Order: sequence, then C-alpha cells, then structure tokens
Amino acid sequence: MWGCRDNFPVSFPHPARPPWQSCRRCRSQRRSHCCQDRRLRRPRLLETTHSVETPYGSVTFTVYGTPKPKRPAILTYHDVGLNYKSCFQPLFQFEDMQEIIQNFVRVHVDAPGMEEGAPVFPLGYQYPSLDQLADMIPCVLQYLNFSTIIGVGVGAGAYILARYALNHPDTVEGLVLINIDPNAKGWMDWAAHKLTGLTSSIPEMILGHLFSQEELSGNSELIQKYRNIITHAPNLDNIELYWNSYNNRRDLNFERGGDITLKCPVMLVVGDQAPHEDAVVECNSKLDPTQTSFLKVTHRLPRLFLLPQPGKLTEAFKYFLQGMGYMASSCMTRLSRSRTASLTSAASVDGNRSRSRTLSQSSESGTLSSGPPGHTMEVSC
Repeated sequence: MWGCRDNFPVSFPHPARPPWQSCRRCRSQRRSHCCQDRRLRRPRLLETTHSVETPYGSVTFTVYGTPKPKRPAILTYHDVGLNYKSCFQPLFQFEDMQEIIQNFVRVHVDAPGMEEGAPVFPLGYQYPSLDQLADMIPCVLQYLNFSTIIGVGVGAGAYILARYALNHPDTVEGLVLINIDPNAKGWMDWAAHKLTGLTSSIPEMILGHLFSQEELSGNSELIQKYRNIITHAPNLDNIELYWNSYNNRRDLNFERGGDITLKCPVMLVVGDQAPHEDAVVECNSKLDPTQTSFLKVTHRLPRLFLLPQPGKLTEAFKYFLQGMGYMASSCMTRLSRSRTASLTSAASVDGNRSRSRTLSQSSESGTLSSGPPGHTMEVSC
C-alpha cells in the first residue's frame, strides 16, 4: 500500500506518483488531508529574539508568529537545567500542534543566563528569586504590547507563571502547569537537600528533579543524554543559580475558596511516577474545582516534553483552549483512539461535600467529551 510522500520509492521521481491510496501513517484517503502533505505545506513562522531590561536584570525571549486579533499570546517558561528549546521544541514541533501555533503567537521566555550562548554571571552575582522572575514578565508583555497570555510552564517555570497569575490575574486567560510544586521546602526537605548536596553534584541533583529514581537507576540512553548536556553546559554556574532560586521558593499558599487562588482556567499536568506527582495532586485539591482540570499521563517518563507521544498533551491542550472559547472547530482524534481513558468530575455540594462521577470510554467509543469544569483525565501513552 502506498503512503505519504516520504514513503514513495526512489524510482518514482517527484511529481510523478502512482495512483493515490490511503496513507500508512495517518490513514487519510485523500492527499489534501495527508499528514505529510500538510507538513510539507506548513508555512514557516516568523521568529524573532529580543532582550529587555527589567528591575532585576535582562531577560531574553523568542517570539514565533504574529499577534492574532482578540487572541492572547501563548507564553512559555522552562524548567531548571533546560532552556526554551530543549523544554518546548519537541512539543511545539509535533505535527498535531501546528493547528494551535497557527492560531496563536508564541512567546518563549528564557530565565536569565539560560539562553543559548549566555555568558556566565560574575562571581557573587545575585540571581533573581522566582518571585522576581515572575515580576519580569510584565516588562516582556509591555515591550511586545501584549495585553493577555495563556501560560504554559514546566517545573520551576510552572511556579513562576502561577506566581505571575496571582499578582496579575487580569492579564492571564489560562494556565497549563506541568509538574508544578507550589510548596516551599520544609525543614525535612531542606535538610535532605543539604545532605544530598554533600554527596551529589549539581547535575545529579537536577537530574533527580527531572527524573524519577527508577529511571535514574536504569541509566537509559535518555538519562545519559541529559546528564551529558547538563554536566558539560557552558553556563552550568548559571544553571546552579537558577536551581538555588527554585529551592528557595516561597509557598504559593493556594487556598480553595480563599482569597489566594488562581482566577483563570487551569490545566494541571503530571506524569505517572513523576518526582512531584504528590505535589501536583495536592495543588489540585487547593484550587477551584470549577476552574481546574487535572491530566495524569501514564508513562514512565516524568516530564511531558519528553514523551514520545506528545499527541496526548496536544489533544488535552486543544480541549482546554476550546473550553476557553477558542478553536471551536478543531478536530479531535488522539484521545478518542487511546486504549483507555477515564474522566472524573468533582463538583462542590453545599460548600462542604463533594461527589465524583467516573466515565469510561474505550477506543471504539468515539471522541472523548470534554465534560463539565473541574475534571480529571488519566491517559495511557
């Protein structure tokens, strides 16, 4: 059976092709709908990199695309040990993500000293706290003349965007927070961190933040790759400063029904067996259930940007955007093809009691309904 363009044998020079048959990859019966033809016709987005001075130092960010009328920008913030490219490029280059990025301008913020080619900060440099990193974001938006954003953050970046949303709720339309830990380190955590610092190097401690102990023990090719990247990073001293700021973070003090809470729609995402799985679950219990969705992806890898099947996260992101009133005509396919999917919705009853409902669908059941606000989805990848 013949397939997409890159599946044609060399003996068929382009544009001469055999009669079209269904694609072996996306099963499309029409060439205009084929995954490869869509990819080859994809326009290249305008990419510009900027730096802006803030009260806490300079911050670098990269903009993809042009602003869309009456639509927020998607603003991302990366985790410790990474920059925006290593953290988000695998996700945003995924084929199913193209529908989203064609509809929104993107702003990828690099923490100070984390951008490619960044010089090493001088000895004694006072690196900004996570709260101060959050206070840099208004300078970025003012520079770009953007009024609202949808934030996508991982780890430390998720904390920074959550802090920014607490301080500037009117400028945040939605948040996707992956593996967030909103809690400050307790005394036991602090002591364990100090003890680990005596026996482990900075790269090893950061790897313990990015991966589970089981994965580190397996020492897979992926672990070795990231160990090599972090260990030999020319800005390793800068990475250590960002790491120290993350470990000295303050508690976000979320309180369900209280004054300190996120006012916008939130999608919390965590990988099964991830290092901060319990923290994300606790965060979910403290946020408004009518505004919060919780997505747990069952996979060995704890960081969603490392998933070999980012279509699961892409599909959930599309549902999230649809719930905010964007991309109403977007076509959903991947979650409906999941082997199993469960949806649990929780709603407050009389202010004190809650009830839960579980809906299960198999791969033959059709498209997964987005359901009412405040729900949990567990997806096997």
